[in-house]
Amino acid sequence: MSAMAGLSASVAPPAPSRTLRRVLGNRIALWAAFVVVQAVLVWLALTGPGLPLGDVTLVYTTWMRTIDLSGYVVGIDGPFVYPILAIVPMALAALLGFDLYVYTWLGLIVLLNAGAFAVLIGLHRGPVTRFVPAWWWLAFLVLLGPIAVGRIDAVTVPIALVAVLLVAGRPRLGAVLLAVATWIKVWPAAIIAALIIASRERVRIAVAALGTSVLIVVISLVLGSGWNVFSFITEQTGRGLQIEAPVSTFWMWQAAAGSSTSWVYYDHDILTYQVSGQGTVFASAMMTPLLVLVVGAIVAIGIRSQLQGASFVALFPPLALALVTAFIVVNKVGSPQFICWLAVPTVIGLVYRGRGHLVPAVMVLAMAGLTQLIYPFLYDWLLVADPLVVALLTLRNLLEVALLLWAVVMVWRSGCHAAVSRAVASDGGASDGAASDGATSDGEASDGAEGADAADAAASGAEVWKSGSRSPDATD
Repeated sequence: MSAMAGLSASVAPPAPSRTLRRVLGNRIALWAAFVVVQAVLVWLALTGPGLPLGDVTLVYTTWMRTIDLSGYVVGIDGPFVYPILAIVPMALAALLGFDLYVYTWLGLIVLLNAGAFAVLIGLHRGPVTRFVPAWWWLAFLVLLGPIAVGRIDAVTVPIALVAVLLVAGRPRLGAVLLAVATWIKVWPAAIIAALIIASRERVRIAVAALGTSVLIVVISLVLGSGWNVFSFITEQTGRGLQIEAPVSTFWMWQAAAGSSTSWVYYDHDILTYQVSGQGTVFASAMMTPLLVLVVGAIVAIGIRSQLQGASFVALFPPLALALVTAFIVVNKVGSPQFICWLAVPTVIGLVYRGRGHLVPAVMVLAMAGLTQLIYPFLYDWLLVADPLVVALLTLRNLLEVALLLWAVVMVWRSGCHAAVSRAVASDGGASDGAASDGATSDGEASDGAEGADAADAAASGAEVWKSGSRSPDATD
């Protein structure tokens, strides 16, 4: 009887959860899904309603044709709305000629995404251990739609994603990549700030990022840019409130209600739709100072948590998410492509903290889906302030605010958890109790070698999410 029981046990099918993990972690399945997702994005970008590739076809090509015809280079010979390195991918897309510009652009984005995806799932053979962040990113791209490949932001996301995946093991390389991404579009500066606060390699990171920035500026000056290399800082200071920005919600509802004092208009200088109404000029002027205050407050909370002993694994993901989200929420510009920035801190949160980062991961997916509904599919209705579409926009913006609040709370709690753990560990009279607490708290955030080792392991492709487990600091 016992022999038969042993035989039955030996031929029993694997547990459903283990089988599912094996399927989801299959490298061929992941790459096949990646190809399908990129094909869908390219198809939507080329055939979708409105102008999903409007910036590429109308703006980037104009700048490149100007260079080709007259030699006038934005950022060098005149002011530029983007940091100077943004001109590089735009120029690369013109290598095969302007007739193929759009296709070359899309091919460039797909290649960059493929490189980031390869780093995310790892280049080693065997099953993928970071399959949850990988599948999440693919789902995010599908939900966000063509805007995920149709703007300059699409270049920065894969570069920044590779940087944060490598930074724990190679801090200088990660910092250089983030600095390069920042000089394409400013938002990765938030990731750099989070790293400087959370990482014990902050000096190396700061020096590498600063050195890269200085090199870029020096090269630009040698090429004759003068102060134009910094023109992106002031080029958008005078713009109004973009209709999708959270701060614009009040006036969009006034326009939806038929108010004669609020309306949507097209700004031909900025090439975007903005809202006008009583108080919009004042609100626009106050957004930049308010952004500085909010970012300063988040930085202060992050420093507090770091001083309390919060580990890199516990502090960095929510701090990066908080700073990036602040760049979106407290901004008079509300372009739909801003949502793609959230992929980087969300993916790294899933890598480092596993299920502890599930709430923001779901929220960001919802925001991505709502963003695609609004742009490009329902954008014409938003321009006439249709109440249903304004309601969808309001829901998306409320989710952005909720995400910011969640991230700030998690940054604060990472310091509180570390302080509690340190107090328990220092209680020499309760060794058995301390050991039990260590077992039940799943290795709560500390600034010791265990937290650093966990971060290094996560960044190098260790099994942070194997069998659904969390990193040693992933406690909530």
